Amino acid sequence: MLEDQKILVTGATGKIGFPIARALAANNEVWGAARLRGAAERERLAGAGIRPLPLDLSSGDLSSLPDDFGYVFHAAVDPGLHGWRQCVTTNAHNSGELLYHCRRARGFVFCSTGSIYAYQGQRPLTESDPPGVPLRANYSFSKVAAESVCSWIATHFRIPLTIIRICSTYGPLGGAPADRLEAILQRRPIRLHPDQPNNYNPIYEDDYVALGIRAMEVAATPPVVVNWAGSETVSIEEYCTYMGELLGIEPIFEYTPEAHTPLWPDVSRMHEVLGRTRVHWRDGMRRMIEARHPELELKGEPCNGKG
Repeated sequence: MLEDQKILVTGATGKIGFPIARALAANNEVWGAARLRGAAERERLAGAGIRPLPLDLSSGDLSSLPDDFGYVFHAAVDPGLHGWRQCVTTNAHNSGELLYHCRRARGFVFCSTGSIYAYQGQRPLTESDPPGVPLRANYSFSKVAAESVCSWIATHFRIPLTIIRICSTYGPLGGAPADRLEAILQRRPIRLHPDQPNNYNPIYEDDYVALGIRAMEVAATPPVVVNWAGSETVSIEEYCTYMGELLGIEPIFEYTPEAHTPLWPDVSRMHEVLGRTRVHWRDGMRRMIEARHPELELKGEPCNGKG
């Protein structure tokens, strides 16, 4: 765990940025940058010991941002809802501006995505696999561009950089498994790709906080590029069936080619560079349900790390 450092976390109100900033704030001076449209968001950050910093990365204006951060975790993102030009400008060009602005940092993490990969069928995706054409093309292509921009800047100016390709995060603050939890509770179909099973490596909040902080510590030149996911492979079908057993509701699966192809990452390099995750997927799913729906009485006993 980093200590006595001045750290910037962008996207600090999000499901990834906030818990990482909160954990770091226990022993560091943490600045949480986000749009901060209301007082509640500022108070949430301040209440966690994080210094709120209004910052809209889409504007490209970094004049209010100090340049003396020791470490940066850059999780702010444009999801691509307003066209590819704005998405590429924010996620690629302006991320490069931020990296250069913070070039004194000893470690900079850029959050990319595993959805950049072209589908390779029923095998795990490695960091050397090529990009493809996903359903969310604006977002994913902007991240391909951002990796290229940030890699060039980091290499040219010798800024230690880690690029994490985020695959499937979940926990009390949400994520794809949380969305599927709501579908189970509402008896709605869960749309899946026909190429079964739909394998993933979901990573629970406790683990993505630990591995996110570790990613700042291992930043290097040339940049470190690594998949960011759980150590265990489990299919959507299996974890949804397990959640259904806890709830006493049988999930409904609907297979369609219009669903996203499975995002099954190879985590061999992650284990070498960042370490292994510790929360078993069954424990994580149960904890997520308990946190998001404390009113529900779940069936069965916690697995406590057992399969």
